[in-house]
Amino acid sequence: MSTVIYNKAVRDLIPDIIRATGKECVVEQVAPEEFLALLREKLAEEVAEYQAAPSVEELADIVEVIRSILYLEGASWEQLEELRVRKAVKRGAFAERLVLKSADA
Repeated sequence: MSTVIYNKAVRDLIPDIIRATGKECVVEQVAPEEFLALLREKLAEEVAEYQAAPSVEELADIVEVIRSILYLEGASWEQLEELRVRKAVKRGAFAERLVLKSADA
């Protein structure tokens, strides 16, 4: 059996899920700074997966990565939501489905 090298952030139960199938895996707990960098890569991966196959499940994966990034950066979901609301009040949301076609330079 061959070994695949991943070196990427995974959810906490992934090693158990792999082992439950009779396969082996090697995992390592890394420093918060290193994990944050890996989570940023994971976010890009999850967004790409959503763009390739849009679904609520893929959005849930994106949210989970964002929650983990917030935690490592010392911020909360509530702080993120507060910022989101402030931006929506100041600049609007996306409720009206507007597309900017052109504007003077």
